[in-house]
Amino acid sequence: MRPDTEREYVEYVSGRLPRLHRLAYILCSDQHQADDIVQATLTSLYVDWKKASAADSIDAYVHRMLVRRYLDEKRRRWSRVLLGNFVPDRAAPAPHAVEERDALVTAMRALPKGQRAVLVLRYFVDLSVEETADALGCSTGNVKSQSSRGLASLRGVLEAGPLRVARGTGRA
Repeated sequence: MRPDTEREYVEYVSGRLPRLHRLAYILCSDQHQADDIVQATLTSLYVDWKKASAADSIDAYVHRMLVRRYLDEKRRRWSRVLLGNFVPDRAAPAPHAVEERDALVTAMRALPKGQRAVLVLRYFVDLSVEETADALGCSTGNVKSQSSRGLASLRGVLEAGPLRVARGTGRA
């Protein structure tokens, strides 16, 4: 890669790395897997930088790469293997947020992969309907219907679960 092209790549990655990592983490709910997904995506991006930089929207191109990498990882059998008999301890967030976060993570994991990807891109990465459709390579109508179904599923799970009790709107 030529020095000026490499500089463009480095500038792009430097500006987007936190956002890409956040997207990967929200998709997979695992810090280490998110690191792996982002690293693999950026490696592929480096190889295809000329093609990516010529795209109408580099961000949409990269988001599509990242989501596809995540979906590819989920399809592999070894991604379901837990290497060890316990999960390491992690620092807990504020006590009132634990139930809400756990309920949201559980509800997001229960969604089909397509709905989860749409909701993450739309509401956690703040992409528009058009940008989400471009990133996923689908129609805007598909994004809207997946968003609607995903949000309805989340509402149903969260209203019936511990989040409702934690907010004081349900009975103990």
